[in-house]
Amino acid sequence: MEREDRVQTLSEAECLRLLSTVPVGRVVYTEHALPAVLPVSFEVLDGRLVLAVRRGSATARGLDGTVVAFQADLLDPVTRTGWSVLVHGRADAVSEPEQVRRVLRSGLRPWVGDPEPLFIALVPELVSGRRLFPTGQGSLGQGSLGQGSLGQGSLGQGSLGQGSLGRPLLRP
Repeated sequence: MEREDRVQTLSEAECLRLLSTVPVGRVVYTEHALPAVLPVSFEVLDGRLVLAVRRGSATARGLDGTVVAFQADLLDPVTRTGWSVLVHGRADAVSEPEQVRRVLRSGLRPWVGDPEPLFIALVPELVSGRRLFPTGQGSLGQGSLGQGSLGQGSLGQGSLGQGSLGRPLLRP
């Protein structure tokens, strides 16, 4: 049985920090009156999530000017640890030329190539997140998922071994 003290509720600031450590998340929007979920490239810029989509696509049309949800995570299926963040907010196409140039300079591009991508800015209105700790460490344990370790783009360093596919594994 899973213990409730393995789950830590994250602050909005920590959620946004963690989002900045992964390049892909899932955007949830409405398409033809049904929910749609797609993986998208994104960055956190000035407190907003900027998503890269193909210009003229159904996704671009479905996102611009609507309220959407966005979710990203970093989970280890072997140790059942990691984090997950959910953001709700209004999505609008980035149309100001200087903002578009700035995002282009950052290197953000859609997963499906497009020479002229459309960038969608999501202003976070509701932000929530959870961190799952290894069994027995609880929310106060530092382990490999402690402060700062995820900001380097992995599940941490130190007492980690290497699992299949080169993924780090936590040792109990």
